[in-house]
Amino acid sequence: MASVNFRSLFLFSALLRFFLIIYGEWQDTHMEVRYTDVDYLVFSDAAALMASGKSPYARSTYRYSPLLAFLLIPNSIIHRSWGKFLFSASDLFVGLFIHSILKLRGVPEKLCLYSVAAWLLNPFTFTIGTRGNCEPIVCAMILWIIICLMNGRLLQAAFFYGLVVHFRIYPIIYSLSILLVLGQHNFQTGQTPALQKWSSRQQKQDQSSWSTKTFSLTSLCFLLKSFVTKDRIVFGFISGAIFFFWTGLFYHLYGWEFLHEALLYHLTRTDPRHNFSIYFYHIYLHHQHGFSIVEKVISFLPQLLVQLVLTVCFALDLPFCLFAQTVAFVAFNKVITAQYFVWFFCLLPLILPWNTMKMKWKGVSCTVLWVGAQTHWLMWGYLLEFKGKSVFTQLWLASLLFLAANTYVLVMVIRHHLISPVFLPLKEINSSEKMPKKMK
Repeated sequence: MASVNFRSLFLFSALLRFFLIIYGEWQDTHMEVRYTDVDYLVFSDAAALMASGKSPYARSTYRYSPLLAFLLIPNSIIHRSWGKFLFSASDLFVGLFIHSILKLRGVPEKLCLYSVAAWLLNPFTFTIGTRGNCEPIVCAMILWIIICLMNGRLLQAAFFYGLVVHFRIYPIIYSLSILLVLGQHNFQTGQTPALQKWSSRQQKQDQSSWSTKTFSLTSLCFLLKSFVTKDRIVFGFISGAIFFFWTGLFYHLYGWEFLHEALLYHLTRTDPRHNFSIYFYHIYLHHQHGFSIVEKVISFLPQLLVQLVLTVCFALDLPFCLFAQTVAFVAFNKVITAQYFVWFFCLLPLILPWNTMKMKWKGVSCTVLWVGAQTHWLMWGYLLEFKGKSVFTQLWLASLLFLAANTYVLVMVIRHHLISPVFLPLKEINSSEKMPKKMK
């Protein structure tokens, strides 16, 4: 990696994705197993309906914002692979944004390249866009929001946050973390916020006296003291206005069908098909009878509690907090599919420079455990789906094992993370400005 620069890495990644899209067209034509994700066919059909003036929700199982179908209208006009190129371009932008965020935080170029490579050269991530999955668009917007905040562009960050929550509802879990961060710097001054720069590992070990407990108390103070500030009001108003504008517009155009399929369905989704969630077996057994409010609350409660704890503990270290929140949100969700993993894969490179875990032992063991638990689950899923074996109980036990693996890996990452707030506290900035030049 030492002889490779970012431009070479980026160009190779772009060519790789271009090749996979072309190869995918060949495989779809000549082989029984398709390369293209089945969801891409749904997106394309919805886009074709919109292009002809009809509702995209006339396509069954289309449960996304009409914005996605609108972006894919060229599938029917230019080429059916238009969307794959769009998603892969977003995938590349994620790599570009990762590099930008790390450079803003003062991470050395070599370490930046290793971190960016964890996204651009990850087989899971470079296939998801080329197969026609829309998640790279969401990942790119989330990273762009972080860049906007780091550059003091509060209004732009609020605009894109409202847009991404409308586009894909799950980023709503980041709202409290972002609001907490907004109390650490005055974004209304028009100046670029003072950022906490990366330092050598030994120096950071000396700074580790600022423990997680102290960090969580600091976050809690920001939450309880002067929570209603101008920055937070502006961010909440702008992001909320953008969300309700698009939601109101599409409700006017497509009515209740849009509201249910694009938003409410994801909040109350109970998928009886097998998936990684520990709840799938219970849902499968009781799907015909419906679920009481108590059951829905009980399944949602662990998710809510974990989110609150992680937010209070790590909000000021925003990239790490978003990563931990996303891993926990996916692990405890009622429905988990493989495409959800990309939600935290795009945030993982942002925390690698602050991770002290040795790759030789602990890093490899965590990777093997996570991949092994997923592979074990996929084995039982294959026997159920393709061989018709009645292995629901075994699959449920595999889901429990996968949850345990996710929890263990997350705990290990937290234990080996060196906490580093993104922004310098206002008090520290003010005291530095008042300090005589000789003392500086």
